[in-house]
Amino acid sequence: MLLTTAGGASFTAVLPDEHATIRLMVDVASALEPGDVLTLSGDLGAGKTTFARALIRYLAGDQTIEVPSPTFTLMQIYDLPRFPVVHADLFRVSGSAELAELGFDDLPEGAVVMVEWPDRAAGFLPANRIDVALTLTPKSNPEFRHARVTGYGAFAARVDRIASVRHFIAEAGLSEATRERMPGDASTRRYHRLILGNQSSILMDSPRRPDGPPVRDGKPYSQIAHLAESVAPFVAMARALRAQGLSAPDIQHADLQQGLLIIEDLGSEGVVEGEPPHPIVERYEVAVEALLALHGKSLPAVLPIAPHVEHHLPPYDMDALLIEVELLLEWYLPKRGMTVTDTARDEFFELWRAALQPILEMPPTWILRDFHSPNLLWLPDRQDIARLGILDFQDAMMGPPAYDLASLLQDARVDVPEAMELALLSRYVRQRRAADSNFDGGAFIRTYVTLAAQRASKILGIFARLDIRDGKPHYLRHIPRIAGYLQRSLAHPALAALNEWYSRNLPDMDPA
Repeated sequence: MLLTTAGGASFTAVLPDEHATIRLMVDVASALEPGDVLTLSGDLGAGKTTFARALIRYLAGDQTIEVPSPTFTLMQIYDLPRFPVVHADLFRVSGSAELAELGFDDLPEGAVVMVEWPDRAAGFLPANRIDVALTLTPKSNPEFRHARVTGYGAFAARVDRIASVRHFIAEAGLSEATRERMPGDASTRRYHRLILGNQSSILMDSPRRPDGPPVRDGKPYSQIAHLAESVAPFVAMARALRAQGLSAPDIQHADLQQGLLIIEDLGSEGVVEGEPPHPIVERYEVAVEALLALHGKSLPAVLPIAPHVEHHLPPYDMDALLIEVELLLEWYLPKRGMTVTDTARDEFFELWRAALQPILEMPPTWILRDFHSPNLLWLPDRQDIARLGILDFQDAMMGPPAYDLASLLQDARVDVPEAMELALLSRYVRQRRAADSNFDGGAFIRTYVTLAAQRASKILGIFARLDIRDGKPHYLRHIPRIAGYLQRSLAHPALAALNEWYSRNLPDMDPA
């Protein structure tokens, strides 16, 4: 039960054995972010060090890592994949002077600080933290414990989320499942693989997206760009794609209000291979076939979710297209130390409106928006287009079919050779023309290069923003590739005016 007080929020858990304690540890570890403080309270022998050791090994992804108790060294520092972890034991600390000598002011940037015996640091603990208090039960078995998890200050919402996830997993009958954190994307969503016996499924933890500050006409960016604010669009699109014969995950358990889903585990075999990764031609061909299967049909803009509940796919309208391409000006140019004049800015939008307006007059279809290698899986035991597993389509819209093809063939994270791009693009055009004699291949190519340039401009801005605003510089390594794609698309004669603007205002789009 979650208890909310003026100081925070807490819940209690009965831990009858070591497995239950480990599950609670995973719940807490999954909620940690760089810079957090986690305190471990409880009597001597209550299991604080055991909890801390298990948490460090879980975050390290290595159950054999040596994790000595810091009782005598007072502090140990671990350089782990997601963030450094500082493990401190204050049992032998007797006063504030000793605390100052421990070196808390000189810790690795973004470190999570985990403190045993936090009562020794009363008055020095931050207002925002998570505390796990462990209590032994004398008349029970030696492994039996009670735990209280408390979120103080701003971390009250974090602890509330931990409690909700635990309850949701229990409702699904998966409390005993082993939980493995999976790599996430650039969003706030978290994914865990739940393994119970020889069955596995995926926990998708996607809290409702909060609106950001207004950026135009009193609306936040997410509203203008039609980004999903809940998991409801994911559920609707998953069912719709499965009905079309594609392998989107089956929804096994859902709490739409909380933004929690347990979905089918489609595995981890992708459509690329090698290091650095490169496209597997056969799998990209099947991906093109999957798009052809969708684009050859008239698809609805309203999708059912539950009885009397529907999802309306928003249109990929001019406002959405322009707010996305504006990210180039707002984030990428400042990252490069560049600015544009008001005149150049106005010209930028005028040119993009002229290029995009004919596209908006074309019949729309479903566009999944992020149809590229990180979201595509390979299912060799299935047939035809069902061999392609599809993820991350909650932001789907009604728009021009060329967008998803450009997303696939100009993959932001994988080098797609130009010869391969042209071969698959030609394959798509030939098959559309064979199925529909009225299909205009030339118009489709013009649409393709326009949307490819729009998408590349947007992603340059997004990856710069991830570095500047969100402290995720690893996305910058993709910028030379995306800049190359942008130059490739702008070279088409249909984009001559835009190409001239980019050449004048971004003479060197590749910072490498």
